[in-house]
Amino acid sequence: MKWLAAALSVVVILLQYRIWVSADGVREVARLERAVGTQRAQNDTLGERNRQLAAEVRDLKTGMDALEERARSDLGMIARNETFYQVVPARPAESGAPQTRTADAR
Repeated sequence: MKWLAAALSVVVILLQYRIWVSADGVREVARLERAVGTQRAQNDTLGERNRQLAAEVRDLKTGMDALEERARSDLGMIARNETFYQVVPARPAESGAPQTRTADAR
């Protein structure tokens, strides 16, 4: 009987060693749980982006407002009976530019 109890205790110790110390034990489970959490967060972000893109596609297919807005912003198109004005900011005076000279009156 003593041999059986000793053998069983050795088996239990070996199994506990494998669970707590080996590479595929508790540490691996914790690493996999962290990886799953990271992947879920990434999936949530991508799912939100997909919902936004689906809403944009739906707007482009059904409504003319979204289509017109896209044509104006991306393609620079204007509608009929509209006048296009382009405002160009003034350039600041360059420091290295030659100065205009005035003739000395003698």
